[in-house]
Amino acid sequence: FTPTEIGINKYVHQSKRKITNDGLRNSSAKILDEGTVLLTSRAGIGDLSILKEKAATNQGFQSLVPKNQTNSEFIYYLMLTKKADLLDKASGSTFLEISPNNVRAILVQYPQNDEQAIIATALSDADILIENLEKLIEKKKNIKQGAMQELLTGKRRLSGFSGKWEEKKISDVCGKITTGKLNANAMVVGGEYRFYTCAKDYYQIDRCAFDTEALLVSGNGANVGYIHYYKGKFNAYQRTYVLYDFSADIQYVKLFMDRNLQERIRVEVNAGNTPYITMGTLTEMQIKIPPTKDEQFQVAKVISDMDSEIEKLESELNKYKNLKQGMMQNLLTGKIRLIKK
Repeated sequence: FTPTEIGINKYVHQSKRKITNDGLRNSSAKILDEGTVLLTSRAGIGDLSILKEKAATNQGFQSLVPKNQTNSEFIYYLMLTKKADLLDKASGSTFLEISPNNVRAILVQYPQNDEQAIIATALSDADILIENLEKLIEKKKNIKQGAMQELLTGKRRLSGFSGKWEEKKISDVCGKITTGKLNANAMVVGGEYRFYTCAKDYYQIDRCAFDTEALLVSGNGANVGYIHYYKGKFNAYQRTYVLYDFSADIQYVKLFMDRNLQERIRVEVNAGNTPYITMGTLTEMQIKIPPTKDEQFQVAKVISDMDSEIEKLESELNKYKNLKQGMMQNLLTGKIRLIKK
């Protein structure tokens, strides 16, 4: 194993590289037993994985071999809390590295073996819950992408709708496309109205220029092509495009642009140029659209409901990640005990 393979997964068993018996005899590499906690000591200090079968490592490790039936998983979770200590003890001019003696000098608190196992099981159960939620979220995102591919192209129609889809320009379904007039530094902390720049977040300002339902598109910078939806009073930066007065369902248009605008920007930009949007990028963009506003709305609602489900799962995931951090803080310091002496 090399350090780049460690810390991605809790357990490792298949390395990218292999070593022969001749290689072992003619190097300092050693065979490590299953259950060894692989700890990277250079090129990313403090990354951890548990070895699931015999293996060797290169020089970028100071791996931890359990003794006296010490629980491997307990060591793994315990050392996750010691990364700052490992970095503090590292040294080196070309790249940081921590020595064997400095790893040995890390102070830890630990209970008897039976309590170690119970703590490790509790934290492992939390990891399994988090991993299952991550897999579910990924599955839901893939389902959403498939639904968008079909519903935003007319390959699949919602029940009860018929008629031929149309292909139009954005300017055909949007009555007004303009930009804001202000510099980015016009924002006012605590201002009454929203102020949209080319950032993903909005700011505040004390005067408004628009009072409408609109899409706001970042015209350049790191977030070029990012689209906000807002209904109400607001103001905008001079490189932020403001689209309003739609004859089509605005949420459908936003979904279509979310899915297709980045590719249009990529195709239009010459190699080496900073990505940006011209007025024509938006006005001439083609949009495939259902014939009725009702179908447009229903398509947008299906995708929006999927987004809401994903956001709910992501919120739940963050909650469990925070809960696990709290468990580690309490269980690995003895603040909370799972069994009594």
